[in-house]
Amino acid sequence: MEPTPPIVFYDGVCGMCNQVVRLLTWLDRSGRLKYAPLQGETAARILPPQAPGDPDSVQIWTVRGVASHSTAVCHVLWELPWYCRPAGWLLWLIPKPLRDWGYRWVARHRYRWFGRYDSCRLPTSAERARLLP
Repeated sequence: MEPTPPIVFYDGVCGMCNQVVRLLTWLDRSGRLKYAPLQGETAARILPPQAPGDPDSVQIWTVRGVASHSTAVCHVLWELPWYCRPAGWLLWLIPKPLRDWGYRWVARHRYRWFGRYDSCRLPTSAERARLLP
């Protein structure tokens, strides 16, 4: 059986989240990560029932399970090329309650800072193969 690539679930209507997906796509030139909006079919099919209703948290699904909030950010950084991994380890060293507090603070203000789309944006041609419905 072929291993399933990690899937990063993000808020598809969030301006900041969409910019982060663009950055991750650029950093992950090997195409290791796949992406799917939390509002999409893939999230409804793969994530636990309570998870799709939580657009305030990025989530990453791997064969090991689902991680969310700041823990998901660490896991995403660990999946990127070698030069991004130290940032994940540095973030991991911060106590989880403190990192999650910072994560929730940014999540609470992200629409005000980066805007909100009426619907999930259309992917660029470079992103199309890596974005799931």
